Amino acid sequence: MSNINDPKQYFDQLYKDNDDPWKIRNRWYERRKRALTLATLPNDRYARAFEPGCGNGELTALLAARCDEVVATDISADAVELTRQRIAQFDNVTVEHMLLPDAWPEGKFDLVLLSEIGYYLDEPQLWHIVEHVRRTLTPDGTVVACHWRKPMEGWTHTGEDVHARLRGRMGLPLLCHYWDDDLLLDVWTPDKRSVHQREGSM
Repeated sequence: MSNINDPKQYFDQLYKDNDDPWKIRNRWYERRKRALTLATLPNDRYARAFEPGCGNGELTALLAARCDEVVATDISADAVELTRQRIAQFDNVTVEHMLLPDAWPEGKFDLVLLSEIGYYLDEPQLWHIVEHVRRTLTPDGTVVACHWRKPMEGWTHTGEDVHARLRGRMGLPLLCHYWDDDLLLDVWTPDKRSVHQREGSM
């Protein structure tokens, strides 16, 4: 089903007959991964977040409760429509059909989430993403990357490859690193203070 030379075709086909191809809504693995992702965020609230590869919008809806504004994008028009349906009750989320890294939203972000998209990018595209992040991240912003560790049929890079490359090029202090047998999760931010330090004295 996959076509490593055409990710857009791959995702268009993936969503053609299935509105939840990875069972993101109900699988405990996916629900746990979302909880871990949100738990690693060093700030309780963010002004403006960017979530590329929003899929069917399950993480997007959770981000909407933690952010004043969320910009979510996906390469698949079907995924964009599913996310719009999922976040219909929120007025602080914008969902756009966008092909990264050729396009990138305007403005600054204090939170960027790179979740499960790195495998589908070749090395120049991944560096282009990092350049976009550096250009649009606020001075106290947070970057989160989360990827599946195991090999993926039809795709060259694993999550291990993606995170090794990101750690080498992000150019920001690594605040948090989590791994288990399934996934990797890294958090970068110029603000190296811990969550406790950010809150100050009790």
